[in-house]
Amino acid sequence: MGPDRSPKVMRVTSLMLLDTASLYFRAYYGVPDSIKAPDGTPVNAVRGLLEFISRLVEEYKPTHLACCWDNDWRPNWRVELIPSYKAHRVEYVVPGGSDVEQVPDPLEAQIPVIIAVLDAFGITIVGKDGYEADDVIGTLATGAGMPVEIVTGDRDLFQLVDDEAQVRVLYTARGVGRHERVTEKIVQEKYGVRADQYADFATLRGDSSDGLPGVAGVGEKTAAGLLSRFDHVDDLIAAANDPDSDLAPGPRKKILDAADYLAVAPQVVAVARDIDLGGPDLTLPLTPKDPEELMALATRWGLDSPIARLVQTLTDLR
Repeated sequence: MGPDRSPKVMRVTSLMLLDTASLYFRAYYGVPDSIKAPDGTPVNAVRGLLEFISRLVEEYKPTHLACCWDNDWRPNWRVELIPSYKAHRVEYVVPGGSDVEQVPDPLEAQIPVIIAVLDAFGITIVGKDGYEADDVIGTLATGAGMPVEIVTGDRDLFQLVDDEAQVRVLYTARGVGRHERVTEKIVQEKYGVRADQYADFATLRGDSSDGLPGVAGVGEKTAAGLLSRFDHVDDLIAAANDPDSDLAPGPRKKILDAADYLAVAPQVVAVARDIDLGGPDLTLPLTPKDPEELMALATRWGLDSPIARLVQTLTDLR
């Protein structure tokens, strides 16, 4: 047989945004800790993250990709509004600075390796001091001008889903290989609210994993029911304060009792969409930026297989 001369399928311009910490935490807990470098250092999170990227790039073939970073996992401006925000995940407090998150030591040691490998590939890491990866994702997804796939295990990012703008979430709660592609229809079916109401829904319901108390006595069903009638939290608060509105006495009291919380929580829950990120180049490189450094990292950390797979995955896109 002669060479395959069939025309290569052109990739559609698209952007993939990785909630990087969400993925490397998943890799750390999902890949056996017996995966070690030649010197005995665990590299399971590094290996797992590279495998995740290879799998996602193979499936979706993005032309642009960013590893979005938590420069500040618990921004002071959010903590000032709600002191309990992520408080249960603080390892120790840094007066006047960013509190340190509880991260297992074997994972902490792998983060510099992750950064070095991504840099050698030329895959762009994007973060912003004073902001979480969610805010970076929100900013890059807003007005991207191309289809966007957001990869995360965090439901908070469902607020960014927008069918018209072609922004979807690849939700990894069941694993990267079994991720769910979340559209506006899926948000509506799962929670009974529109995607643009999801932040208000999360505000009312609360989220113990983020230290958000929510409105006492308001669960998911009640929150969805209230938003189906009053559209957004501001409308609900206005109804609670209007004696002539048809808001029932029970929910009215709950909303009024939570007035202080509701005055600040929407700002904490809402993902920022207008950070100045300086216009980073998010083009996905099809050849490594620094092949020699990549080879050295592969040898030093015992990452020959996952690095070779990602190199081949990128090469296949050419």
